[in-house]
Parts: sequence; structure tokens; C-alpha cells
Amino acid sequence: MTTPPGSLELAAEFPPASAAQWQELVRGVLAKSGASADQLTTTTYDGIQIAPLYTAADQTGFTGLPGVAPFVRGARPEGNISTGWDVRTRHAGSDAAELNKAILTDLENGVTSIWLTVAPDLLPTALDGVLLDLAPVVLDADTEAVADAFLALHEQRGIPDSAVIGNLGFDPLGRGARTGTPADLAIAAAAARYAQRYPRLRTMVVDALPYHEAGGSDAQELGASIATALAYLRALTEAGLSIEVAARQLEFRYALTADQFAGIAKLRAARRLWARVGEVLGVATPQRQHAVTSSVMLTRRDPWVNMLRGTIACFAAGVGGADTITVAPFDAAVGADTGFSRRVARNTQSILLDESHVAGVIDPAGGSWYLESRTDELAKRAWDVFTELERGGGIAAELTSGAFAERLARTWDRRTANIATRTDPITGVSEFPNLTEKPLDRAARPAPPTGGLPMHRYAEDYEALRDRSDAILARTGARPTVFLATIGSVAAHTARSGFAGNLLQAGGIDTPSAGATKSNDEIIAAYQATGAMIACVCGTGRAYADQAEPLAAALKAAGATTVLLAGARNEEYPSVDEFLYRGCDALAVLHGVWGVLEGNS
Repeated sequence: MTTPPGSLELAAEFPPASAAQWQELVRGVLAKSGASADQLTTTTYDGIQIAPLYTAADQTGFTGLPGVAPFVRGARPEGNISTGWDVRTRHAGSDAAELNKAILTDLENGVTSIWLTVAPDLLPTALDGVLLDLAPVVLDADTEAVADAFLALHEQRGIPDSAVIGNLGFDPLGRGARTGTPADLAIAAAAARYAQRYPRLRTMVVDALPYHEAGGSDAQELGASIATALAYLRALTEAGLSIEVAARQLEFRYALTADQFAGIAKLRAARRLWARVGEVLGVATPQRQHAVTSSVMLTRRDPWVNMLRGTIACFAAGVGGADTITVAPFDAAVGADTGFSRRVARNTQSILLDESHVAGVIDPAGGSWYLESRTDELAKRAWDVFTELERGGGIAAELTSGAFAERLARTWDRRTANIATRTDPITGVSEFPNLTEKPLDRAARPAPPTGGLPMHRYAEDYEALRDRSDAILARTGARPTVFLATIGSVAAHTARSGFAGNLLQAGGIDTPSAGATKSNDEIIAAYQATGAMIACVCGTGRAYADQAEPLAAALKAAGATTVLLAGARNEEYPSVDEFLYRGCDALAVLHGVWGVLEGNS
């Protein structure tokens, strides 16, 4: 037998490499492409700088242990190892029988709790056959009537008060954010009465989704949630609950996107923030977290990609330590979900839990210098948002005055600028669109509340242009067209013609090309055969030096209203009206093209 070594030192025979050496090597590589090291650092919408490399020097200090305040590493010492997280699906509508069928199917296939939005008179039918003492139901209750109808079901089925579980879902501030109506915190008195009678039942939800859906940053979403929770604690304790019981009434709901590291840091930072509030108030109740895959990131175009987005967001929620996760069906942005889309959403969680064992490690993000640093920075910025809301009189006052809405709108404006330039790309929409895709046919969803904060989606501006293109296709049999005036061989022009075609198709514009060409005359002949009003010159930089300006002038002489060029702006091409290049405002270009096309139609 061999004797195992006392320790294993990886790469022990190699000299240690320093961060300075790594940076020097990176600078050398970047210099060859004309880039700078600064381009490797990105900045989030909260002003957090994300470095390309993190080392032990970036450690933020001791972050505690799982199950121990400040709960950064998880609410329970064992994490989700023993039972996995709670798999929750959302159901809403006015057909109680169909709701019941869908709910039972979910519960029979891996779902462990239900999120239900329904009128009180439909509850008995919708929940027929549901074992309420085993499968928690979370309501979107806005009145005591909904709560009473729900609790009456338990009484009719002989479920004792001590066995009632779930959440009544009172959330007057969240509802006010969605509808614009002033929040009535008097419902907290009813919540307190229910809490005293049903010790295992939660009564209130802190829903941060409205702030995410209005375009807010992660810190704004977190800060708003903490301000909301504090307002609920005040109302519940004034209604007679102890601070410990009041804190146990709350479940926090957060959105997670396909940015997995942002999502992991968000959940970890949220627990730290709530622990800080608890520390001040003298209570150590960990935050109960419900993570929901973002509706803002979902697309109506190429909706199949939403399966991947939901998977990444769900993975982040599991790694981040969420207690409960809801994966939205991939077709949620198109319309009402189907049995197939609900099945995919369920199975996304089943695969991550049972096949990938994501819940099998307690806080897998712990110890990552990058994630620990990002968690720390995000918590600090979210605390600043929270204290700003408190200085403004609390979140209710900030919502009523519109001050917080203005700050959310400024963040959305910065986000839309990045979406327009494709700095924040949207696969299948702003990048790699498919104009020949067959749209999904779905029934309409129940209309969401209106009157409050706006509800955005990242893809909405591009998809509006695609809708206009579809309408023209249906009316005329052809889409709006921009001709790609390709110079030289396919190998020579593919890089730029592919770039230009990708950009233009993102706005619903078809892009026939000249293919391989030898002369400007061939290009002009191909252009005239299409009948297009706009042309885009595509070729290499060397080809542009000789042919770009003469070709652009010839295209205009042949009837082109506007000539574009795929490449950087160059004043030596006066016949070119607009340039398409990496980082240009793609939406501005597309609106300009549409303006020309519709102005001449």
C-alpha cells in the first residue's frame, strides 16, 4: 500500500502567479485588439463595478454560518438538503373547474405548493381535492372576504386551526404599487387576528415584483421590500402582535432573471438586510423567500428561449438559498399557459432538484470572492435605497408622491438605452431574430392591474416593430425590405452583412442580398430587381476604400431613398445616410428605417 501524502498542494512545482502578472498578460492580449483593460470592468445599474478577476484580497469578512444571523448563507443550518425547496406554481382565472384540473395535475407531478389568484366564491371548486394541510396555498387576498372563504374550507374539511398552513397574501403596499390606489394598512388588524388563531399560517406577503417590473434595479427592489416589510411590522405590532410573531407573518417575493450571479447575490443580500432590521428590533427571524422567474425578461418572440432563461433563474434561486421557487411558463408573455408549458416549468425544477442536486449543497456560493463581494456591495446599496425611502416618509408616502416611481423610471431609461444599443442583448429578439418563426397561438391572460407603476419587458420595443412587420406581411404578402449591397465574395462580406442583417431583422425588416459580386454594376442590377427603397452597403474595410462611396452614390441614382453602411462612421462617404456598427443605437436606426419605409409607402 502507498502512504497518502499529508497534504496535496496543487501546482506546487510551479512558481506562484500574482494578480499583477495576470493583469500584464491581459493588457498584452487586449493591446493586440486595440482594447483596454478598463473594458473588462462592467458596472451594474446600482453602480457596482464588476471586476474581471477576484482574489483573496477582495474578501469581505466573515459572513456567518448557515442558519445563523445575518443568514447570508441561508435561513436554516441544513439548507434545502433534506427536502429541497418548495416548488410553487401560480394559477389565476375565472374558470374554477379548469383551475382545479391544472392545480391537481401540478400537485401530482412534483409541485408542493400553490399560488392562487381567484374570486372567493370560486375557491371551493378550484381547491376541490387539494389536501390543504399538506399542500400550502398562497393567496393574493386583498379583502377579508377572500381570507374567510379560504379558511372556511379548512373548517368544512375538519382541519384544526393548528394545522392550517399557507399564506393569505395580504399586501396592500404591493397592490397599491400596481394599481396606484393608496395602501390601506388597516388590513394588518385582520392579519393579526388570523395570526393569533392560526399559528402556522402566514398572513402577509412583501411583493417586490412591482418594482422589478417597473424597471428598477436589484438594490431598488431590495430596498423597497425592506421598507415595505418594516411598514407591515409597525402595523402588525400596533394591532397587538409581538415583534417575533409579526416577523413570522411575512414572506418576501423577489424576481430573478437570467443573470444568475445577480440573482444569487440578491437573495443572499436580502437575507442580510432583513437580519439587520431584526438586529435593530431585537428579533432574529430569518427572511422567508419566494423567488419568481422574471416576467420582464420573457419574450413573445422566439419564446422557446424563455425555457433557458427560466432554467438559469431557477438555478440562481436554488443556489441563492430561496425557500420557494416559481418558474413561469415559457409562454407567459404570449398569453395563457398550457398543460405543456406548465409541465416544462415544473420539470425545470424537478431536474435541478432531483437530477442536478442543486439543493444538495448548503450555500454553494459561499466563499466565492466574487459573489461574496457582490453580495456585500448590493446589500450596502439596497440599504441606501431603504434609508432614502424612510427619509421620504416611508414607501407608502414615496409611492403616493411619485418620487420612487421617478427613480425607478430613471433606472429603466438607462436599461432601455443599453437594450437599444444591444449592450444588453436579448437572444431571439435583438440578437439572432427569426423572421420565419411561427407565432404561438394562446388565449388571452387575465388583464393585470393598471393605474400604478408600469409593467415593462426588455423586449417590448423590438417586438413592437416586429408586430408592425407582421401586420404588413399579412396585408401585402411581403415584409418591409432593406437590400444588402454586398461587395465581393461571401467570405469577404459575411461578417458585416451578417451583422447588418441581424440588426435589421430585429426590427422585422427582411434583408435580401446581392450575394457574391464582382462589380458595382452587378450590385445595382440585383438591387433594382428587389424594388427596395433602402440599401445597406456591406463589405470589408479595404473594399470600402475603393467602392463604398461610388456604390452608395450609384444606389441613390438607381432610386434608393436611403443608403446605410455596415461599419464605423466615416465622413469620406457623403452619400451614406446612416452607419451600422457595434454599439450603435439599433432601435434609433430601426425607427429611422421604418420612418423612411412608411413615409414612402
